[in-house]
Amino acid sequence: MLKTAPRLSRVPRAQATPAVGEIYDRYMRTRGNVPNMFRTVAHRPQIFETMIAHFEAILQSGTVPLRLKELVIVRTSQLNRCEYCLASHSQIALRLGWSREQIDDLAGYSERSDFTSAEKAALRLAEQMTLDANRIPDEDFETLREHFDEGEIVELMSAIGLFNYFNRFNNALQLEPTKPGEGAE
Repeated sequence: MLKTAPRLSRVPRAQATPAVGEIYDRYMRTRGNVPNMFRTVAHRPQIFETMIAHFEAILQSGTVPLRLKELVIVRTSQLNRCEYCLASHSQIALRLGWSREQIDDLAGYSERSDFTSAEKAALRLAEQMTLDANRIPDEDFETLREHFDEGEIVELMSAIGLFNYFNRFNNALQLEPTKPGEGAE
């Protein structure tokens, strides 16, 4: 249940450090908003700047398609019941070509014929890492290796791990989804 007032304040653009302000400006240009989470983390500029660098490295580098990274992000956020991340990343996944039905029925991915075996292996990894990372069977890593090289497995695990962090942060603060144009003040 989301609160009507945020648990922590957001750093307005006028109070941001120059480096944080540059990141805000970039996100306003590319997304049309500065996510509420970002404006909250900006209370600690060094944490914010390194968080953004890590976030962008995970999503914008490597050889795993962004489309698949967003799919595992959505599944991770579903499992963690993070409405904040789901609001944003479900929309991104739709823009990248996943259907509303696929996103709404990710829990049933293993029975669906519209996911490839590689996509199913990645979704299984998202579930296992999110629910109990201590009990991932070796056979499941063998299945991952059939579809991905070791660097790509690192990419998938990094996206899943990062969003387990983001989901918990956003859920604990009960952040509400960011609206278009927010963060320009």
